[in-house]
Amino acid sequence: MNQQKQHNRVVFGTIILIFGALALIDNLNIFNTREILQFWPTVFIVIGALKMSRSDTVSGHLIGGGFIAVGALMTLQHLGIVYFSSRSLWPVVMIFAGLSIIFKDRLRADIAPPIGNMEDGDNCCNLSAVMSGSKSQNSSQNFRGGELTAVMGGIELDLRNASIDGSATINVFAVWGGIEIKVPGDWTVISQGIPILGGIEDRTVPPMDRSKTLFIQGYAIMGGVEIRN
Repeated sequence: MNQQKQHNRVVFGTIILIFGALALIDNLNIFNTREILQFWPTVFIVIGALKMSRSDTVSGHLIGGGFIAVGALMTLQHLGIVYFSSRSLWPVVMIFAGLSIIFKDRLRADIAPPIGNMEDGDNCCNLSAVMSGSKSQNSSQNFRGGELTAVMGGIELDLRNASIDGSATINVFAVWGGIEIKVPGDWTVISQGIPILGGIEDRTVPPMDRSKTLFIQGYAIMGGVEIRN
């Protein structure tokens, strides 16, 4: 837990340090930081790298790779190396959407954790919502956690009928989207996520018995995550 908190502080502190250093350099007229604005699409590359670094699912790596690809293409366009317009990109988006629909069941099978029987597979919950909404309920009595990804969409996960044997971890990733998690009243929620121009709000009431603990990790980038009971 201490290592995770230290990692969160390092990431958040590094972001603030970079912006502060760039502002100082510009104010001292050492370098015109406006010249590096053409590299702003690298933000998408950073978002994709953050997603892939904390993802254990196929869909998570696909979404992270998509962010990296978009950031790389836009950076190359700003540098004048390649040229494309939004009109030339929409067929690619439609092709990607079609493939997602065709292989939706295949992806769900790949995302499912490699556990011995089908009942144990319900102990983990991996949901992705890209420009869409997802509403799910899990009542496993041995909930182990999962991964929730919302990109320009929303996810609502109801765990009020579930139970934890000790502790579980949910990795969240909300970019221009929202994630809502409902937990039982006897769960202790410990939020270790990093909000970047967003928010992670724990609205639960801590129970007297702290034998069941849910850890929330991940990022909320210009998005929101809410946990309540």
